[in-house]
Amino acid sequence: MRKHLITTTLASALISAALVTPAQADVTFVSWGGAYTMSQQKAYADTYTGGKVNFVNYNGGLGEIRTQVESGNVTWDIVDVLPHEARVGCDEGLFEELPRDVFTPAPDGTSMDEDVMVEVPNDCVVPQIFWSYVPFYQKGAFDGNAAGDPKTIEDFFDVEKFPGKRGIHTWGNALVEMALMADGVAPEDVYSVLDTPEGMDRAFAKLDTIKDHAVFWSSGAKPLELVTSGEVSMALAYNGRVGAAILAEDAPFVINWDGQVLEEEWIVMIKGTPNADEALKFMIHASAPEQQAGQAKWITYAPMRKSGIDIIEAGEPWYNTGVNIMPLMPNAPAALSHRYVFADPSWWADNGDSISERFTAWSGQ
Repeated sequence: MRKHLITTTLASALISAALVTPAQADVTFVSWGGAYTMSQQKAYADTYTGGKVNFVNYNGGLGEIRTQVESGNVTWDIVDVLPHEARVGCDEGLFEELPRDVFTPAPDGTSMDEDVMVEVPNDCVVPQIFWSYVPFYQKGAFDGNAAGDPKTIEDFFDVEKFPGKRGIHTWGNALVEMALMADGVAPEDVYSVLDTPEGMDRAFAKLDTIKDHAVFWSSGAKPLELVTSGEVSMALAYNGRVGAAILAEDAPFVINWDGQVLEEEWIVMIKGTPNADEALKFMIHASAPEQQAGQAKWITYAPMRKSGIDIIEAGEPWYNTGVNIMPLMPNAPAALSHRYVFADPSWWADNGDSISERFTAWSGQ
């Protein structure tokens, strides 16, 4: 069970500061840049009535965080981290462990941690967004095709019924999960099957069915270019990239939610920040259901909180241009009515290196 630190000196200090101290200090929020950071600025900072929030971009990883903490010269306050870093950094003591009862509950009273759609891994993290790997194609690409348009993850791996090349990324994450779902493994059994040598062989055997048709990409914009040009008939991509193209450019893309793999994103507070009080107040604000939903006005990544999805659904059309965004949300009820997997960061932490080595050899990269 996760530890609860409500009675510790740190927790008491943070609670007191968050709820009583006047807002004064600036907060430095470190994130990934581009449209994603812009969505955080719009949804979180622009609606915040406390101190100023300064945004800094980074390329991920724990290196700079570790350097700041170990040197005692902490200049960042809050960092947007990937699920693996969220776990490793907390285990290493790089992040503050936060009191949980100060965070805004759902409208029905459900606590924040119970309102998140996956298990909260530790007391260091605050929910941010879900994004996913999805198959997609361009409208008209399969006109006249005897099997019609692709609708399932099996179709992505079936180059006979659905001819053409396939755009896939240069790493194994999501691909091995999708391959097993396409081979008939139930989503809830994917990781237990992958835990066996036979299951791993089965995933790569399914990948073999598209190997001669694969066009590899490593930049998030590339699969959209490949599909638009017709170089591939289908590709895997980040759902936010596809959604942004549909909303901002009226791109004629079709997302197949069947077989998607959803990934977590969290925010954390750096251990030893002198701005812990103001940082916690901002994290309380940024993780509230209203702000979680508000981010989706600017990007097609989805709130981790169930109540955030409820707010969007009740308020449609939701996007800032007045367009319905629920059809593009990876954890909306319609998307989750198909098969999907929530990626397991702990499993990938244990197995990522071996899969990376095997996938690199398989792809010839």
